[in-house]
Amino acid sequence: MIQDHPPLTVLLAAPRGFCAGVERAIQAVEDALEQTGRPVYVRHEIVHNNRVVDDLKRKGAIFVDDIAQIPDGAVAIFSAHGVSRAVEREAAGRGLSVLDATCPLVRRVHLEGQRHAKSGREIIVIGHRGHVEIEGTTGQIDGTVHVIESVEEALKLPVLNPERIAYITQTTLSVDDTREIIAALKTRFPAIQGPDVKTICYATQNRQMAVRVIARRAERIIVCGARNSSNTNRLCEVAVGEGRQALLMQDPKDLTLSFIDGAAVIGLTAGASAPEDLVQEALARLAQWRRLTVEEVTVTREDAQFAPVDLSRLVNQLANAS
Repeated sequence: MIQDHPPLTVLLAAPRGFCAGVERAIQAVEDALEQTGRPVYVRHEIVHNNRVVDDLKRKGAIFVDDIAQIPDGAVAIFSAHGVSRAVEREAAGRGLSVLDATCPLVRRVHLEGQRHAKSGREIIVIGHRGHVEIEGTTGQIDGTVHVIESVEEALKLPVLNPERIAYITQTTLSVDDTREIIAALKTRFPAIQGPDVKTICYATQNRQMAVRVIARRAERIIVCGARNSSNTNRLCEVAVGEGRQALLMQDPKDLTLSFIDGAAVIGLTAGASAPEDLVQEALARLAQWRRLTVEEVTVTREDAQFAPVDLSRLVNQLANAS
């Protein structure tokens, strides 16, 4: 019985959930489905969240892991994570009608790396090997590119010319961890050039800051999002770094009574690719066990907006081909 348990205060982090880049990418798929009248193929998950992907599948989107799985001449959408130049060339060579939903902040990282490469610098990319964003970023840069994940790798990395190197970062990293890696690089290579943590997405930074704030009062923290979402995993790491137990909730069933047992105050947030529905389902599940007082803790307000992906050229191209 709920009455038999003490009340529970839930600190609801703000901002949380979808960022402008995620909203833009999802809208691009929905618009393409509505305006093209064709099957729409999306290379990779448009964003890292199964619920979002499943919803778009129900609307008609077809998700593939490789560009080779898309029929010649079909409509193809590149995910918010970006793609390599090799993927762009393959799509063009096969006559695919492409809609590029790469997040503008990811594209900014590509341009930063390309600028340094054109100046003859080796590029160090700070990020997670195998992550689709890193694969796209490294594939957008000509010349020598290294990927590192830790301070240890920064201290051991062999470079051709310590006077001609630069670094860029994945957009969804832990701000604190990245600063440590950058500090190690700057100590070892005083001439290195780079943007500090400015290319870590504003939404990633804001959500991490909100977790730090609610961790001052919350005994445990629930992070809604997908297990393959980098920014969601970083939020869990930030919570643990603040001395708080963290639970990554991909589905409401992941949240168990034992996680909140003995707690009077918990925190609740969501990664940048997690829908608000998941947060509300977490609250509903908690309300089955305890009487809730929900308090939204606003750290900053986000007003960033990106121009929608322009479909006009794609629609005209398809009309002319008909």
